[in-house]
Amino acid sequence: MEKGKVWSEVAESLNSCQDLHFKVSQRSVRERFDILRSRFKRKNRADERSSGTSETPTELDEVIFEIIEKEGVAVETESGGNSKKKMEADRAAVEEVRKKAMERVGPTKKRLSEDGEECEYGRLVDLCSPVHKKYQLAVTKVFGHYMNAIVVASGKVARDCIGFLKQERAERETFLPIDYLQVSPLNERLRNVRGARMVMDVVQWNSEAAASQLRTVVQFVCGNALVCETIQEARRIAYDGPERLMTVALDGTMFAKSGVISGGSSDLRHKARRWDEKDMTQLKERKEKLTAEMRGLMKLKRKESELKQIQIQAQGAQTRLKYSTAELDNLRKKNIHNCQADISRMESELANVESRIQMQEESVTVQDAQMRSTRDQIDQMEDLVFAEFCAEIGILNIREYEEENLKHQTELDKKRLEFESQHTRLSAQLQYEQDQLDQQKKKLDKLEETIAKEEKAVADQRKEEKKLLEALEESQTKLLELKNHLLLTKSQVADAKAELDQKTQSLQETSRELVKLQRGVISVDTALEQKRLAKHNLLLACEIQGLSITLLSGSLPDISQLQLDVESQSTSATMDIYEREAQLVIDYSDLGRQLMNLQTEEEVEAQLERMRESVSSIDAVLQRTTAPNLKALQKMREVKDMYQDVVAGFEASTRAARKCNHEFEEVKAKRFRLFNRCFEHVVIVIDQIYKRLCRNTSAQAILSAENPDEPYLGGIIYTCVAPGKRFVAMDNLSGGEKAVAALALIFAIHSYRPAPFFVLDEVDAALDNTNISKVTSFIKEESSNMQIIVISLKEEFYSRADTLLGVFSGFEECMFSRMVTMDLRPYPLNQEDNGTQQETDAREEGTSVDS
Repeated sequence: MEKGKVWSEVAESLNSCQDLHFKVSQRSVRERFDILRSRFKRKNRADERSSGTSETPTELDEVIFEIIEKEGVAVETESGGNSKKKMEADRAAVEEVRKKAMERVGPTKKRLSEDGEECEYGRLVDLCSPVHKKYQLAVTKVFGHYMNAIVVASGKVARDCIGFLKQERAERETFLPIDYLQVSPLNERLRNVRGARMVMDVVQWNSEAAASQLRTVVQFVCGNALVCETIQEARRIAYDGPERLMTVALDGTMFAKSGVISGGSSDLRHKARRWDEKDMTQLKERKEKLTAEMRGLMKLKRKESELKQIQIQAQGAQTRLKYSTAELDNLRKKNIHNCQADISRMESELANVESRIQMQEESVTVQDAQMRSTRDQIDQMEDLVFAEFCAEIGILNIREYEEENLKHQTELDKKRLEFESQHTRLSAQLQYEQDQLDQQKKKLDKLEETIAKEEKAVADQRKEEKKLLEALEESQTKLLELKNHLLLTKSQVADAKAELDQKTQSLQETSRELVKLQRGVISVDTALEQKRLAKHNLLLACEIQGLSITLLSGSLPDISQLQLDVESQSTSATMDIYEREAQLVIDYSDLGRQLMNLQTEEEVEAQLERMRESVSSIDAVLQRTTAPNLKALQKMREVKDMYQDVVAGFEASTRAARKCNHEFEEVKAKRFRLFNRCFEHVVIVIDQIYKRLCRNTSAQAILSAENPDEPYLGGIIYTCVAPGKRFVAMDNLSGGEKAVAALALIFAIHSYRPAPFFVLDEVDAALDNTNISKVTSFIKEESSNMQIIVISLKEEFYSRADTLLGVFSGFEECMFSRMVTMDLRPYPLNQEDNGTQQETDAREEGTSVDS
């Protein structure tokens, strides 16, 4: 009631304002207040999230929070125990879900038990990482199957987790309880090994809080393993020292103490990628978090205008609320004084009335005593008078009869009185309702008049609004047209400016190009003048020295005898000299090809310099030479003939060498082609033959050349993978495996170009009975394509031959050899033995060849 009264007072206070053109009600004020309150709450939460601090509440905040508390009390009394029960049920459900989620071993993050002790740390791959990416393969190889193991604090926690996995029917997991691990101490001397580092030193922990526990786990998993840069270093450190050590190379090749060498694989690289995926996952989570924060900040930025408007509305509501509160206080002060005076007056009258009541009560008590005594006397007299009447009726006394009649009469009077009172009340109510109806009719008439006035005012306002809207639309249209015109003008100006800039730039480039050309013309004119001067002086020197120059037109006497130099001015006489000299055409046909091919000025200058040097050297030789030898010409002819013979022999040798080189290349190509044809055939066939010899499709035989360009100059790499075993080098195969591999190579080469027959000398020496059966079966199958002579001492081998040739020694006069022959084709093998052999083959399929 108090809350509704407050809202009614606020509505009345707002309606009493002079500048309002609308009526408000309690409901509208409350709804508007709820909207402002929700916006105010969101604004406060956004400010606290963005700044990280809470602001000091203002007076408006205190008023709003006070109203919210009053409303919250009413809501809590209405909801009662139902909301509490629901909250408790929701809290219990959330707690149950949280416990189940924390007990999941899939996302293994650090969690706490109810007593606050750490019980599960997480997977080993999530708790630590290599210090550098180059160690990822090596650390992954050393960790092995412990990489995905779950680290827990104690064996009890591990057993509880295993029980949970069994209950949930989850996959198998490996647990590492810290208090249950048997950790051997580290060998500190291994830290000083050159070229290697301990795996413990290349692993870092992601959590410093649990570093000591994680160090124990990593020490248990890695032990004293060392990581090396290369495979050679790892092999040397593992096996060449005084004691064997476990080492691993950066590519994942591990050398165990037992001598087992395991290399890297694609699966190892796939596991090692988990280190990078973990970092990538963390970066993605950080990116999503930053993106969400950025979106929130953008939303807050967009709501600044709305927040300002809400603040203005809140300030207005605060002002109106202050006015309403002041008016309410004034009303309360005026009524309180009047009420206090009435209360004092009523209290004095109440004291007088209480004393009077007490006196009247005492008199009433005395009168009651007198009335009871009188009533007793009257009852006695009545009993004497009506004794006979009461005996006839069968009642004790006349009062009982009167009580029954009186009771009936009293009920009738009571009902009559109720009827009259009801009639009076209804009449009064009817009269009151009639008066209210008249008043409501008068109010309705007034409201109709007011509504008519308001409708008229609204119609006028709408007309005015329509005119204003039309004017506004017209103004907006004009404004839009002006904006479009302005944009068009700006675009035209921008285009013109861009075109002007382009023209200006092109003009500047043209000017710079013109300046360059002018400079080039000046330099060319200067060079031309120098060339003309040099030509004039050269022709003049030739004429003076009497050198003969072959001319196609003109003559040397036509040139001027004037000596020109560089400082000579270009006068008309000089130009006339240059014109006459320009008419001279020199015949250059007598020059050699080398001189004719000279193009640039630098080449000409270099040639002139060489000619000057040769002239100088010739002059020096002429000065030093003695009298000429008259037989020199004849001797020169002899030497020239000898030179011609030598040149002819050299050309013949060159042609012979080219021919030999061509033939060598042909032989080389033919050799490569023939070898490659055989090699490719053997590469394809050897794998099939090896599978047939092993009776297993998982067996592999691979041939590769060391020198692919010229394979016959290098070696051939032959590798075999026995069925059911991993890849190892040929040197590490057993004797039986090597024998089967050698037979596969022999049969593969024979399939390319079959020989009439070939001999096998005790090839079954290293084979067991099962593999002997496989080899003999293969030879039986291929007996139609080849003839084989086998020297063997094993019955399992030669019992399956077509013909036996036995060699034995005889003694007569001296010891000599004899030979016995036996054809076994009329004696086929027993069918039962064949069936047993087939079962053996089926049972042995997928196993390796044993020595």
